Amino acid sequence: MQDIIHSNIGWFHFIVSLLALLFGTFVLLNKKGTKLHKIIGYSYVISMMLLNVSSFFIVNFDGLSLFHFFSIFSLMTVLAGIIPAIMRTKNWFSFHFYFMSWSVVGLYAALWSEIGTRFVGNMQEFWWMVVLATGLTVFIGSRIIKREAKKLKLK
Repeated sequence: MQDIIHSNIGWFHFIVSLLALLFGTFVLLNKKGTKLHKIIGYSYVISMMLLNVSSFFIVNFDGLSLFHFFSIFSLMTVLAGIIPAIMRTKNWFSFHFYFMSWSVVGLYAALWSEIGTRFVGNMQEFWWMVVLATGLTVFIGSRIIKREAKKLKLK
């Protein structure tokens, strides 16, 4: 693993990313509004915040990169999902559901990018792998989100 994860901040990032993947998947695929949903959901939010902040201490490609932009976008998505739920704004549940669900899908897309940076030999192969894996992830994620939204009678 030392060849894949090169620093303590890398280990921290890796661990909170695994937690976020577990918590996010659980929340996405299980009953909404329960006490367990809220506990696991807040655990997801915390792990995502830690994940996004820690990403800025990891520098690849000789400086800030496209991945750092996606970290900001990811953080904004999580905040856009949790703030309406906390504030109970108008249509809060719809905003919460969609932003948090897409946050989880984005996390899975980021997983493919991380795998690509660690295991794909050259940049040409890397970009094709990331684009195809991300496209497939978004396609599958959209189907799951649509199915779950239908169960919840959301548009």
